[in-house]
Amino acid sequence: MSKNTDRHKFILQKVDTDGFVNVQDLSNQLSVSEVTIRKDLKLLEDKNLLFRTHGGASKTNPYANDRPVSEKEKLNGPEKEKIAFEAATRIGANDSVIIASGTTMLALARAMQPNKHLTIVTAALPVALELLQHPQVDIVQLGGQMRNTSSSVTGNYAELMLDDMLCGVLFLGVDGIDPEIGLTTTNLSEARLNQKMINAAQTTIVLADSTKFGKRGLAKICSLDQINEIITDSGISPAMLNMLEEKGVKVTVV
Repeated sequence: MSKNTDRHKFILQKVDTDGFVNVQDLSNQLSVSEVTIRKDLKLLEDKNLLFRTHGGASKTNPYANDRPVSEKEKLNGPEKEKIAFEAATRIGANDSVIIASGTTMLALARAMQPNKHLTIVTAALPVALELLQHPQVDIVQLGGQMRNTSSSVTGNYAELMLDDMLCGVLFLGVDGIDPEIGLTTTNLSEARLNQKMINAAQTTIVLADSTKFGKRGLAKICSLDQINEIITDSGISPAMLNMLEEKGVKVTVV
């Protein structure tokens, strides 16, 4: 396959099927240099046919938008509910749990039906308000500057509170998961708070619907080797699933 048009057709078909492509893989599959592949990807992006990412390209815009919770809640609702119900099975009696911010975290709070004592630490006001209806749940609301897009706190006060905590499990939401970069979000201060949450937890479980894969936000949270599990929906492409598992990431598909 030597003609430019043939290569471009192959690349676009691959992106459409898998949701993303990798420069090195395309170079091997098409028997051309990585430089040639990068030129191809730039040309296709200029035509608005794909979005370039670190080391490849994506079917959707890799830079997630920091939209209000009211808008995000409408996206992929059934998938988030399935992910949330699966995540809730990871919580046991007397656990100390950190729940980060995001609409999937709110879905988790709604899915929880605790009948024994729990301690919940959260940055998200909607999560705290949802769990207030359960008298057996002790809630620690982190303090700091409230973000109006997510109704969650960030900043030094929240980070300092986490310095004194050691919890069992963290449930973390993200704006993007890239096999090479790791986990990202759109907000720098939220990324720093998420890093503190990871340090305060023994186990980190990422809750992410399949649209988050291949995307990349402004701020890096952590690399994949710092998490224990990803729970996602069946929309994840087989290629992405294989890449994550090859990197030693446990992925649960619901």
